[in-house]
Amino acid sequence: MALNMINMPVNVSNNENAGVHLPVKKNNKTKLHRIALEDIKNKAELNKVTGKTGLEKGKKVEAPFVQNGFSRNGELSKYLLKSEIVCSKLDQMVPMDVSAADLAEAFSSQLLPPSVENIDAEDDGNPQLVTEYVNDIYKYMRTLEIKYSIRENHLDKQTEITGKMRSILIDWLVQVHLRFHLLQETLYLTVAILDRCLQEKHVQRSRLQLVGVAAMFIAAKYEEMFAPEVGDFVYITDNAYSKKDILRMEMIMLDTLAFNLGRPLPLHFLRRYSKAGNADSMMHTLAKYLMELSLPEYNMVHIAPSKLAAAALCLAMKLLDEAPWTNTLVYYSFYEEAQLLPVMKQFCILILKSEKAKLQAVRMKYASSKFMKISMIPELKSQYIVELSKESE
Repeated sequence: MALNMINMPVNVSNNENAGVHLPVKKNNKTKLHRIALEDIKNKAELNKVTGKTGLEKGKKVEAPFVQNGFSRNGELSKYLLKSEIVCSKLDQMVPMDVSAADLAEAFSSQLLPPSVENIDAEDDGNPQLVTEYVNDIYKYMRTLEIKYSIRENHLDKQTEITGKMRSILIDWLVQVHLRFHLLQETLYLTVAILDRCLQEKHVQRSRLQLVGVAAMFIAAKYEEMFAPEVGDFVYITDNAYSKKDILRMEMIMLDTLAFNLGRPLPLHFLRRYSKAGNADSMMHTLAKYLMELSLPEYNMVHIAPSKLAAAALCLAMKLLDEAPWTNTLVYYSFYEEAQLLPVMKQFCILILKSEKAKLQAVRMKYASSKFMKISMIPELKSQYIVELSKESE
């Protein structure tokens, strides 16, 4: 494999696509006027005077369809019932002139346990943070990480590839990722695509680097605004593979995954947990370092992304501030500290052996000032790390 090519310059294309102005068809149909709230109010008052109810004679009002505990839109009927009870109480308690933001905050506080902080309370006015749906989104992501999980010892079916070969490849991909200046999500998605393909398809040893390059090519097109061209990946491999080889492998891998690239990443969960734990930039960066340090580790690949992120943040909080794993973090992460302890012990073992390990790409990456030189902080040599690592032996 052309690992020495990582130090050579790479030209990544940054050309934007020109905008195309399409002709707009004129619609001669008269648009229906949408009834405003004031119109509805006036119509309701008019019905009181005339005695009309607004319903046609003999027309029935359909009740929400509920079957086997689920409503038509997939929500639990029990949750809907609870929401209706809360809304009915709010109708009795809240005056009519209350704002929508106050009503949403009151509704959220009714559903949260008393010891749990509403971490989205200050973001109600930000449409990009979708506070109304954020908890449901993360619940859905947990179902996806189960659906697209990676099995423990998933290389057992491979006859030519071992966990050590995988580690060497990922260490090299970390360098390629850094050389191309790609997003952090691209690296995590690259490793996820690589592992999901390796557990489904038999791969020859001579084509392992090709699978890794194709995985990053796919991940970059999925995550990046300006992805590297296929020629850049040919160059970085010292022409070991042609453009046709990479494109053909891309098709094979996408077909293997049925184009399902939506496996949640540890980085997605870490951002949510850092918000719930009021983590500062130092804690967040240390947790990212721990997660990335685990990427080449074959014995940690099966750990769910949500659990990996929670354990990384929990250990970072313990090392830097001795901060507890609060009820708020338990509520938003769905993990008690006792559940995270085995993964935290594995992180401690990685930290102790990272200084003398042969694969140094992640450690040297986080030794730069861009990442606050987090891999060099003295806390990583603390007695807490040593004691926790001994417990796992």
